[in-house]
Formats: sequence, structure tokens, C-alpha cells
Amino acid sequence: MMRTRPLKVALLGCGVVGSEVARIMTTHADDLTARIGAPVELAGIAVRRPGRVRAGVPEELITTDATALVKRGDIDVVVEVIGGIEPARTLITTAFEHGASVVSANKALLAGDGAALHAAAEARGADLYYEAAVAGAIPLVRPLRESLAGDKVNRVLGIVNGTTNFILDKMDTSGAGYSEALDEATALGYAEADPTADVEGFDAAAKAAILAGIAFHTRVRLDDVYREGMTEVTAADFASAKQMGCTIKLLAICERAADGRSVTARVHPAMIPLSHPLASVREAYNAVFVEAEAAGQLMFYGPGAGGSPTASAVLGDLVAVCRNKVAETTGPGESAYTRLPVSPMGEVVTRYHISLDVADKPGVLAQVATVFAAHGVSIDTVRQKGKDGEASLVVVTHRAPDAALSATVEALRKLDTVRGVASIMRVEGE
Repeated sequence: MMRTRPLKVALLGCGVVGSEVARIMTTHADDLTARIGAPVELAGIAVRRPGRVRAGVPEELITTDATALVKRGDIDVVVEVIGGIEPARTLITTAFEHGASVVSANKALLAGDGAALHAAAEARGADLYYEAAVAGAIPLVRPLRESLAGDKVNRVLGIVNGTTNFILDKMDTSGAGYSEALDEATALGYAEADPTADVEGFDAAAKAAILAGIAFHTRVRLDDVYREGMTEVTAADFASAKQMGCTIKLLAICERAADGRSVTARVHPAMIPLSHPLASVREAYNAVFVEAEAAGQLMFYGPGAGGSPTASAVLGDLVAVCRNKVAETTGPGESAYTRLPVSPMGEVVTRYHISLDVADKPGVLAQVATVFAAHGVSIDTVRQKGKDGEASLVVVTHRAPDAALSATVEALRKLDTVRGVASIMRVEGE
């Protein structure tokens, strides 16, 4: 028998995503009711600027008092899409205290305070769902948290920021420089007026922290994630990548150590072979490649941002949480039983592509090779091209601890025959 009392939903935020959530809840009310097993009612919408025109959003539901809305006591689910740390954190914990479950798209808050929020939800017998916090419409959090719960995930490798992927794709396909590609991304609405969070890797790092925590059943905070932006990537880097049969992507990489005793999480630009599935991800799309012990290799692909895609993920979580409410149960909470430490970047085993400007004279290559050998780094390939007393030397290494590779580069800078280090980039996906 279908429950007749409606489940009441409070919506915090009514911007691009929030307004789409409100629209879908209104126009698809009958379908949502059938899927949930109870009517679902939008009971209030908290906004900061009430005077804005919001097409399709009932004006009578608008309020500027978000705290009063979540404290009402009759609210079953709070949907938080305002972003940022505060007041989102306080509003979410207040919602739990007043008996509501929460659906959030707040990657920054979850990456920094996920453990505390999960504990608050568990203490009140509430749900905390956040599919929309990572990769927009792509079902990723729930497959990792539920579908692969019986498997052992060893690696998560992905493109989780559409803005950076658009910029790098344009640089690759058109030969544009970074600034030119960024201008195009801004004109098309893919990049914010201040693109720092995207191009410096902060957005991707927050998502990497969330993914690593779920995949490896351990707590990974934003501060644990090594982060390197993509603003220094040049057209010359893409030319070098093409010579290796690669392209360049800003990757979020979460790995379990070979001995299983630690994990790593990092975000940085990397060369990736054209044969790898992630190399073909174009424009502003996202894709995540998961390697699990029993399931093998899985890839999740789709739009990673935007009002409609993100709202789709929010509504999926809303349906799941409401079903739990009807069944008087809760879904899976935090799983951090492994308590694995997060290793620093220096201990990560990687490969480097290093481009050097050197003097074009006998013995230079031998000097460079000696430096690599002194730091225990094995060379895979070397390319040298010289003219008029100057030369370029491109070295690709075998895998070695990142700290050893960094020390090698610093030692190379001190050689009299090395005029400069033109570029350094990690090589992944092999």
C-alpha cells in the first residue's frame, strides 16, 4: 500500500542546479511518487537573493531563512546545493538534529568534513547521500559504495573536471595556447570568471578525496591529496606528448599501494597513451576508470557538470533517501574500517617525461645519465636534437619513487651543461 502522507523536502539553494531540481520535482511529481512509494512535496526553498526571477519555481516556497526551514521538524529530506563550507555545514548538521536526511552536492565540504558529517548522520539515524558531488550525472559514488562493496578496488583514475578537460582538449586538437583555450572556455560558459578552483586542481582534488575514501574504505581528507594545476602546460608539451603517442589530461589518481598497507591520492597533469580509454574523452566531459580485483576494469563516462546533469544525480539520491524513509531504514554510511594511511607524493611510484635545454657538445648525455643513475632512476628512452651549439634532450624514465625523480631534476638543474629544464610531466595510464 502506498503511503499517503507526503515526504517533505527542503531545498537549500536555487541557482543553476537548485532551480532544475525544483523544476523536475514539480513537473515529474507523479513519476517520483510511483518510484518512491509515497508522494514527495517541495516544502520550501532557501535562497540568498529572493528578488531574482526563477522560471518554474513557486514563489510562495521562497525564503531567506534557511535555518528556520531546516528546523521546521516536519522536513524529511534536506537537499543542499548552495556549496561552500559555511553556512552549509551548520545547516546540514542542524537538519540531522531535527530528524531530516540530507542529499548534498557539496564536494568541498564533504572532502574536508565528510567524517564528521557521516558521524552526525549516523547519530541521528539519518542518511547522507552525495552522488552529485563527484562527476555530475555520472553514477559513480553509489557503484563504488554499493555495487563494488564486495570487491577490492585498487585504482581509480579519472578526468573529473570538465573545464580543464575542455581547455586541454582544445590545446591538443587546435594547437591553441593555454590562455586562448581558457578564453574560449570562459566564452562558452565552461569556465568561471575566476577559474582558479578548476585550473589549479582544487575542484578535482576534493573529488579525489571523496573517491579515495569510498574506494579504499578509509578516511582521506582534501589536505591528504597532492595537487598540481595545469596552467603551466604548453603547446610544446603537447608536441612532445604526440611524439610519444600520448595526449595530456588533468587526472585524479587514487591508488592502493602494492603491499596494501597505504593509499595515495593526487591530482596533476599527465601524459596518457592514446590507446587508453581516457585519452578519447573530449570537450567538457568527465570519465573515471576503475580497476577492481574481481570486476576488472570499469569505465564511467558522461557530462560532469551543468544544471540538468547535476540535478539528475541529486534526484537519484533524493529517490533513494525517500525510499529509505518509507521503509524506515537507512542506506550505507561511511565505511572507514581499513584505517589506511595516506602516503605522501614522494613515495608514489611514477614515470617522468623531462625536456632539457643543453649544450650541444660531447659528453652531455653521459653527464645527464650519470645524474639519473646516482639517484637510482632508470632511463627508458632518450631523444636528442642539436643545432648551433644548443640542443634539446628529452628523457622518459622508468617508474621510480617521485621523490627520487624530483631530486634528479634538481641535480640536473645544477649541471653547467644544462641551460634549463623546459618541462617536466608525469606519464600515467600504462
